[in-house]
Amino acid sequence: MIRRVNNFSAGPSTLPLDVLEEAQAEFVDYHGAGMALIEMSHRGKHFDAVHHEAMAMSRKVFQVPDDFQVLFLQGGATLQFSMVPMNLLQQRTRAGYVDSGSWAQGAISDARHYGEIYTAWDGQGCDYTRMPATEELQLQPDTCYLHITSNETIGGTRYVDWPAVDVPLICDMSSDYMSRSIPWDRFDLVYGGLQKNLGPAGMALLFVRDSILEHCNRNIGRYLRYDIHAEKDSMFNTPPVFPIYMLGKILKWMDARGGLETIEAEAEAKAAILYSVIDSSDGYFHCPVDMDSRSVMNVVFRLTSEELEKRFLDESESAELLNLKGHRSVGGCRASIYNAMPREGAQALADFMIDFRERHPV
Repeated sequence: MIRRVNNFSAGPSTLPLDVLEEAQAEFVDYHGAGMALIEMSHRGKHFDAVHHEAMAMSRKVFQVPDDFQVLFLQGGATLQFSMVPMNLLQQRTRAGYVDSGSWAQGAISDARHYGEIYTAWDGQGCDYTRMPATEELQLQPDTCYLHITSNETIGGTRYVDWPAVDVPLICDMSSDYMSRSIPWDRFDLVYGGLQKNLGPAGMALLFVRDSILEHCNRNIGRYLRYDIHAEKDSMFNTPPVFPIYMLGKILKWMDARGGLETIEAEAEAKAAILYSVIDSSDGYFHCPVDMDSRSVMNVVFRLTSEELEKRFLDESESAELLNLKGHRSVGGCRASIYNAMPREGAQALADFMIDFRERHPV
């Protein structure tokens, strides 16, 4: 019997056991080839099949329209903080960014190196406890794109209603990637790292509209150009073989479970289990996020004192409920319940929270 703890890490995060076991069985001798897939040529028949199946499954599961290209790029989402403005921010235009928290601030900081940007909405005034409504966004003339972060992993906030704007909309979806469907007519480029819902760290998955590729900056290094990666079918250089291999398997796992409709319903159900305990605790547990902006991937909460939080974290680890400590920048507790976290894991945490409150009254 394999020992598996309940891993609430914000990323790298828990992956489906079925997928891990399947990869384990294939690892040393891939399909009778006498070698592992990661030892093979990325131009060979085995990886060619893996690569294109992962691309096809990305389109299928996320219901991507035909006028978008799929890109597999190394560097994770953080590299995209630079690649987006390098490709799209032209000298005569400006870009708007929504400052919704820590990861949005990272994108803003990097984009400043490549052109004129401005803050279209600043969450500092509400202490980053919610996301903005469309009517709160202040877009300036000649804006070439608006960048948003769909889910703030650290702050535990997310967009429930997507912005409706008249400029290209770019979105970092890293921490709730493929946990819900999106209206593609509102987006022109979405990206995210794999290491939350879709695989191991080391790769970003992008979907970019053809009309965006037509106007990309050609005066930058080749690897940094979206149009080159699209033309080369994400095989411009040696690709991140293992993340692509795992991505394909996880997408097939998602598809077999019913696709995004089932995944989204399960995500909402898991989050509801935890928020119910928090909201019914008479302040013993407290979520600082506005109810209308609460993340269903990253449930953040505080207890009545830091001393009690430390005891909670110590005891939860002993109960094999791991990685519940909040980000160092904000403290508190955080339960990341990504797609591969079973509902039983969320329920185990909820039961522990109820028991802990009973054993440690205040």
